[in-house]
Amino acid sequence: MRKQFLILGLFFIVSHVFSQTYTREEVNRSLNEDARFSIHEDNYIITGIPTNKHVDSETADIKYQISFKQLLSRNPIVWDSYLYVTYTQKAFWNIYEFSSPFEEINFNPSVGLSKVVYNNNDEAKAIVSLMLNHESNGRDSIYSRSWNSINLKYSTALSKKSILSVELWAPFVDKVNNPDLIDYIGISKFTYSYDIIPEKLNAEIALKKGLEWDWKGSIRTRLYYNPFKSTNQYFMLEYFAGYGESLINYEQFNSMVRLGFVIKTNELEFLKYRIQE
Repeated sequence: MRKQFLILGLFFIVSHVFSQTYTREEVNRSLNEDARFSIHEDNYIITGIPTNKHVDSETADIKYQISFKQLLSRNPIVWDSYLYVTYTQKAFWNIYEFSSPFEEINFNPSVGLSKVVYNNNDEAKAIVSLMLNHESNGRDSIYSRSWNSINLKYSTALSKKSILSVELWAPFVDKVNNPDLIDYIGISKFTYSYDIIPEKLNAEIALKKGLEWDWKGSIRTRLYYNPFKSTNQYFMLEYFAGYGESLINYEQFNSMVRLGFVIKTNELEFLKYRIQE
């Protein structure tokens, strides 16, 4: 079996046997030999209904996402970190309405540096990323929504089956069209992922808390099931409750359950285990 893993969000993992995490030598070899282009976040198409309002053709929808990453240099830039760009596009499609209009499309490019952290045995234990991030809906006038931020993200494995990611951002928001955005999405995100059955069944929870001392924020849970063999293709059940799922209606509470197909990112799996022949 050819060894392959996704490091710095740049390479896929196909795993079968658990062992210690990847070493510095293995990480460097992968950066020099594997593809520069890869999945960044999950790529999916899911459909569902609201749980807090009447279900009809106007409230049911499809949500899909496209996300990828490109390594710009195989050589370290500064402090043994690597430069990359990402692009994520998330769309909300009212496909069940007459003429099937798109309610919202959010665009999210970024550029950043990532650095792998090693323990005393030169085994990969964490990854730190510093990113310049932009998100907008590409619209104008009163419908325009956009913000920029500097993001710091730290991800580490808590066990062979679990990964915790903590992301903090310093935001620069649109003072005209969405000046209170941070009151709803906050300045941090916590994501915890656990393999119930490795390569077969996975659960994930992501939390955001608005900046004010109230209940604004969001919770997103996902359950992934893989009926295939040795692949990153899953079925996904997602539940979202809170604010800021889309930019256009970030100030409105939304509660949705959706089900569909996902090509799951494995960019952090190298922190949990490695593959052996």
